[in-house]
Amino acid sequence: MSGGTPARQSGDSLTAEHAQLLAQVSARARDLLAVAAQSRWPERELRALTAYLRAEVIRQIRDEERLLLPTYGAAPVLAWVARDHARLRAAVDAMAGTAGGERRCSLTRLATMTRDLLTQLSDHFATEERLLAGLGTPAAATAALGAHPHRWYALTEGPVVDLDALPPATATEAVTDRLRRLRRDEEIELRSGHDLNALCWWLSASGRGDYGFAYLREGPDEWHVRVTRRR
Repeated sequence: MSGGTPARQSGDSLTAEHAQLLAQVSARARDLLAVAAQSRWPERELRALTAYLRAEVIRQIRDEERLLLPTYGAAPVLAWVARDHARLRAAVDAMAGTAGGERRCSLTRLATMTRDLLTQLSDHFATEERLLAGLGTPAAATAALGAHPHRWYALTEGPVVDLDALPPATATEAVTDRLRRLRRDEEIELRSGHDLNALCWWLSASGRGDYGFAYLREGPDEWHVRVTRRR
């Protein structure tokens, strides 16, 4: 290991970050499998699972490659990590293709793909943690190195985002991250106990006209704004 990283508290560790991701993926996978077991195509659940995989798991891979792995220099085991990252990307792409209708399959095949991906993800996290631990001190979470916290996703995932539930220092970043995930013509509603005019102005200016804003409620105790992705 080139240099050294200070010991991390458990909440700042890669292991804790991986556990959070795996728990979120597992919950969405359980929802999908429960519907498939009833011989119904789990369209909503498949979209929810693939959206999380693309937004959070793939981002985790990118953040590890950008922020974490370079701290270990040119250790040979990193070649395995890079290869397994590529395999995970391929597995997520396969699930996303099924969700998008590009590779329609049977319910049995979908259930198998879902279970296999869960196993692959769990095995990857465990092996990566073990390999990196062998290089020195416990690996830091990517969020501790400057990446966006994964808890943002759960707080902004639905059609209504309560800004007061977000940490004040990161609320704007979290909302911006959510807006980037919107599809064209998709809408979300922002709610707060504070005037949202300054936030909407900033989002409108930074989005270069990509979003439309309409006030649904203007105080005095609550502010609700509908945001629509235009392009």
